[in-house]
Amino acid sequence: MQRRHLLQLGLGAALPVQLWAAAPDTPRLLVVFLRGAYDAANLLVPVSSSFYYEARPNIAIAKAAALPLDAGWGLAPAVADSIHPLWLKNQAAFVPFAGTNDTTRSHFETQDHIELGQPDEGSRDFRSGFMNRLAGVLGAGGVAGSRLEAMAFTDQVPLILRGSLPVANQALRDLGKPAINATQAQTIAGMYAHTRLAGTVSGGFEVRDEVSKEMAGEMEAASRGAIAAKGFALEARRVARLMRERVTLGFIDVGGWDTHVGEGGATGQLAGKLGELGKGLALFADEMGPQWRNTVVVVVSEFGRTFRENGNRGTDHGHGSAYWVLGGGLKGGRIAGEQVEVKATTLFQNRDWPVLNEYRALLGGLFRRMYGLSDAQLATVFPGASARDIGLV
Repeated sequence: MQRRHLLQLGLGAALPVQLWAAAPDTPRLLVVFLRGAYDAANLLVPVSSSFYYEARPNIAIAKAAALPLDAGWGLAPAVADSIHPLWLKNQAAFVPFAGTNDTTRSHFETQDHIELGQPDEGSRDFRSGFMNRLAGVLGAGGVAGSRLEAMAFTDQVPLILRGSLPVANQALRDLGKPAINATQAQTIAGMYAHTRLAGTVSGGFEVRDEVSKEMAGEMEAASRGAIAAKGFALEARRVARLMRERVTLGFIDVGGWDTHVGEGGATGQLAGKLGELGKGLALFADEMGPQWRNTVVVVVSEFGRTFRENGNRGTDHGHGSAYWVLGGGLKGGRIAGEQVEVKATTLFQNRDWPVLNEYRALLGGLFRRMYGLSDAQLATVFPGASARDIGLV
């Protein structure tokens, strides 16, 4: 491949492995990791649960505002124009009560746990992520008649794609700006100087700055340098072009989901991020064109968040989450996997969604259907796990 072709693809420089055109019918897999632990209950809304509304007096999404999915669940209105249309075409499904058995509630430990895909017990090999092992299995014959290429759309090759197989990476970056910067805040405060609202306005900005400084460090750390949701929306078409023509295994992480303060409900901080994420995924699906029918997108997060809102109108580190599965050939339009009624007595440790759909079992079942993997091949990708097929492809 000539350098000018790389430039046309937006890579800008030679990559550590050569890229080849993938066979048209080769399955494509994109894993999207939401770093920081997004609040699944304000994306996939348990509208039939009175406990949900009792537990979230300030941030719950009203049943009337949620997009109806089935009798028990609704979807956040923030993705009305992006993910909901895919749902209506049976190209989107959700798996609530999903995640890992890791209960540390540590962003870093749980992210590592998921990316490695190794058994819960025993030591971990940080040289081997499960997508690298999957690429190795597929390159050894799992996909007939094609050369498989894996790529991380990240600043560095992430843990999930590290291993014996060389993997390319391409950074995506969008440096977001706050809605009101320090200079603008001073200007607004000056407008109210010498009025009865002067103390309220200036005090409000001071509180905002204090909270921002306190939480920014944790959110940035939890994101591990991942692109912002808005950045993903801007770059989604470029990612799709690469996956449509060259890349069959892709990974991207999106940061900024650690909503301890001011999370919002149908509108607000979380809704804005979900809207940008949904927009990006819809653009990705559109840009894939006919290849969308061969593509599966899985959206995961390290864990969920506390079911009850906290004193800052946000949520804290939890356990169970909800995974998204999208694709043109999906058997979607449904809430999949094992479920339980959402009420106080079914919470994990009286605070979180339980994990009823373990991620290695879920992904193992999905990969078996996508690639026709044998038990031995699945054991290489997810050692010690039992694949569970929930019929999404």
